[in-house]
Amino acid sequence: MAFLPNPSLQVTADHQIKLVEAPIHSPGKGEVLLHIKATGVCGSDLHFWKTGRIGELIFKGDCIIGHEAAGVVLKCGEGVTHLQPGDRVAVEPGVPCENCFLCDDGRYNLCEDVQFSGVYPYAGTIQRYKVHPAKWLHKLPSNLSYLDGALLEPLSVVMRGIEVAHLSLGRGVVVCGAGPIGLIAAAAARASGAHPVVITDIDASRLKFATEFLPSVTTYQIKPALSAEETAKEIRTLFGPNEYDAPDRVLECTGVESSVCTAAYTARRGGVVVVIGVGKAIMNNLPFMHLSLAEIDLKFINRYRDTWPPAIACLSGGLLDLKPLVSHTFSLERAKEALELCADREKPSIKVTIVDETEIAVPGVQSSRL
Repeated sequence: MAFLPNPSLQVTADHQIKLVEAPIHSPGKGEVLLHIKATGVCGSDLHFWKTGRIGELIFKGDCIIGHEAAGVVLKCGEGVTHLQPGDRVAVEPGVPCENCFLCDDGRYNLCEDVQFSGVYPYAGTIQRYKVHPAKWLHKLPSNLSYLDGALLEPLSVVMRGIEVAHLSLGRGVVVCGAGPIGLIAAAAARASGAHPVVITDIDASRLKFATEFLPSVTTYQIKPALSAEETAKEIRTLFGPNEYDAPDRVLECTGVESSVCTAAYTARRGGVVVVIGVGKAIMNNLPFMHLSLAEIDLKFINRYRDTWPPAIACLSGGLLDLKPLVSHTFSLERAKEALELCADREKPSIKVTIVDETEIAVPGVQSSRL
């Protein structure tokens, strides 16, 4: 097989991004070589670029970023039997050790030795060619595109949050943040039977998009002059005049400290707040005694586990359509511009996706659409 150049987008230890040629590796035992066709830009990519870390995950050198991806199998390594060249797949980016007590217990998302694509030192998916273990690749049905496949990763994050939150039919929920994760969370909550669904954000344009994407949801624009308690009080009025009308579930999708505090005051007594967003390593102003006296469960998620098959079913079965979230696409050669757009608050975007429409011939296989 003749290989084309392999441009890759890398974050450096001194907070720069650069597009550089990356090596092309051969698949080893249990691995496949992929042509990455689409990768969504995630907020965590921006965190790594701007700050060099998320909590204990620290960039100590240059690393290819990207983890929301789908592609096509080019070559299979020894022992791979369930995939073959030409298969269209979504990439589950976390590869756990499968030897620790957490993996043994089925909680592989908590594995401390996970090799996660796009987190130093493990190369991510914003490159043309990537080797990945076949076990952590999931076939795409014919009615899903590569863009759909790239959206399975953020959908998986949301599905884990909804699982932890235990949403109920006909019970209200608040989603804090109308970015990609918040919008997917609102859509998934609605599909799960939650009602009413209220989504909040400080950005009016994002809330406008939310009403177009999900006409059944109610929006609330955050007012910076109000305190967390005052904001929560206003949000609660959207559910009714009584304490028992207040939402018992809140999905916090920003990770911003003030938003987490607002979420804590928004949930009714005995309710649950699930923090899905990525935030600061230390938060000093959480309303500890309010959470305690109201017996509000403050819960967290770490990525996902066992979500790809049901996520694929959600999209292929028509339960959710997330493609309208893709506001911009960039070619692989323009990947740096894609990240710069995401980081520019003056240029609104929802989900920015990097695509590679380069045709790489796989013997006996026709090319597939984005």
